[in-house]
Amino acid sequence: MDVLWMMPPLLLLVPLLLWTSSTFVFYFKKCFYVAWMMFLALVAIPLCILKSGGRDIENMRIIRSLVRHVKYFLGLRFEVSGWEHLQTEGPYVIISNHQSSLDVLGLMEILPDRCTMIAKKELIYAGTVGLTCWLGGIVFINRKKTSDAKSVMADAAKTMLDEQIRLWVFPEGTRNQRGDLLPFKKGAFHLAVQAQVPIIPVVFSSYSNFYLRKEKQFKSGTIRLNILPKIETKGMTMDDVSSVCDKSFDVMRSAFLSISSSVTQSNGPVRH
Repeated sequence: MDVLWMMPPLLLLVPLLLWTSSTFVFYFKKCFYVAWMMFLALVAIPLCILKSGGRDIENMRIIRSLVRHVKYFLGLRFEVSGWEHLQTEGPYVIISNHQSSLDVLGLMEILPDRCTMIAKKELIYAGTVGLTCWLGGIVFINRKKTSDAKSVMADAAKTMLDEQIRLWVFPEGTRNQRGDLLPFKKGAFHLAVQAQVPIIPVVFSSYSNFYLRKEKQFKSGTIRLNILPKIETKGMTMDDVSSVCDKSFDVMRSAFLSISSSVTQSNGPVRH
């Protein structure tokens, strides 16, 4: 009875903290995001099994449709430019910068049909989310074992051509919120050159105008997604991997700095 008596005041305290404490807002949004994504994954699992009978890249359509509304709960908005560059027939490799788990929302915003991701192996153990990722055909790699990663990439290249699919890769290899891009790992470029498919760079603007993990800030904000022209790899050999990696990094870094500064000017920086 004492606990029930305390519930109304506690419930009234939540909106007050949301209004007055930026740290509370940060943890509230983060917890809500994780919990809601796990719930959506729980919904997706039976739908994917009913649709495809198990693991199938076509399940990404279901996952995409379930996740696209989550941005509204978090107060986020996407501005996408360069849609025409995704109107490319056949398989290709999408590469993008990687800032946080929020990248999933932008990914689902523009994810083309017959496209899945390459992700770290640990994700498969993330409860309902991990199982949903597996059902969606996500390719898991062990980043700690280079030989295993290369083997998976070689298999992925064959699968891309045999099944006419697209793969999304984060070439930085880890989350990065330092205001610039990290040097790219070459796995995505080995994959594209081996399969002789185009690379389509996608750039997320900096989240620093609304989301700062260390400072515990999570406001509403706008994310600009810039889809850049494809980079052809046809006729390239493994000797060209370094050069196409450097070229991709340069065009993406230039776009990142450009769109990030324009978003900051329009929205203003996060206040500490």
